[in-house]
Amino acid sequence: MSGSHGAKVKARKEDGFVRVRKRDLEKLTTEVMQLREFLPRVLNGNLIEMLRKARVAHTHTMKEHLVQDNEQLRQECLYLQSRLDAAQTECQKEREEKLLLREQLWQNRLELQQQADFCSGLGSAACSLLWSSSAREHTITHWLADGKLQSFLTVAAQTLESFIRSLDEEVKTETEYHNSQEHQFVLALAGTITNIAAVTCGRDFLSSSAHVLLDTLMTLLELMKPGVFPRLKVLMLMALYNVSISIKGLKYISENPGLLPLIKALLNDGDWEVCLHSLRLLQSVLLEEEVLLLLGSSLLDPDIQACVSRLTSAVQPSLSLAAQQTLEDLQALQQVLESQER
Repeated sequence: MSGSHGAKVKARKEDGFVRVRKRDLEKLTTEVMQLREFLPRVLNGNLIEMLRKARVAHTHTMKEHLVQDNEQLRQECLYLQSRLDAAQTECQKEREEKLLLREQLWQNRLELQQQADFCSGLGSAACSLLWSSSAREHTITHWLADGKLQSFLTVAAQTLESFIRSLDEEVKTETEYHNSQEHQFVLALAGTITNIAAVTCGRDFLSSSAHVLLDTLMTLLELMKPGVFPRLKVLMLMALYNVSISIKGLKYISENPGLLPLIKALLNDGDWEVCLHSLRLLQSVLLEEEVLLLLGSSLLDPDIQACVSRLTSAVQPSLSLAAQQTLEDLQALQQVLESQER
């Protein structure tokens, strides 16, 4: 084999074969044999030792990590336990406070109920005295001169409205609460208002300075279902009727669009006294020419005429007589309106 520029091995690929110098081949063979002899001993000893050390180091590292993780978990558990203990302590404290507050609440409710009962009793007694004293004309005159009547009427309207709007109509009936302090209280208020309206100076004052009260009375009468608290309804209707004696008062009441629907509903109330005083209020409307011009044909509502006609057959003489008179007034109005149309 020829040399080539001092190279140890010269190889040339010819037809899939490689040329190698014999000396180089022998040297390569010797090296391979040496590697075969020494490599297993080197690998077996060093590799095993290296693997052992690596395993020991890994195990040591894992233990350190586990110790750190356990310590961290232990600290977290201690922290959570401390929070749990604090929360349980706070919960127990709040529970004790809640029980104390509940006991105080019941005590306050009892005291408030006692105070409410006392106030109802006092209000009932005071208003009963007012109702009795308001039957004298000079008392109403004195009240007007004193200038405190307006504030009384405002409170009275609010009290009546509060009482009626709070009714559970399926449970609270006048029969069940006839002797209750609250019922006597509102009856006395309504009776006092009725007595004020029965006096000329009183009805004039109501007609000019108590429009809110008059509107409230009509609204509350509309809210009360048939058969509920007829005595209270009668007193409120009497108050409106007394006010209607004043021309100014009658005109104001008649301007309320709910007047005729209210009268129609009350004529079907079922209590004969409520029907009677509803008829009286309707008669007051029919007897004033200015109001007739204001309401016109709406007074000839067939439903109203049917209700009045039905009441002419009532058992109570005063009710049937009032119904007959009212029916005649309606018929006379109808004739007047028909003649005007011609």
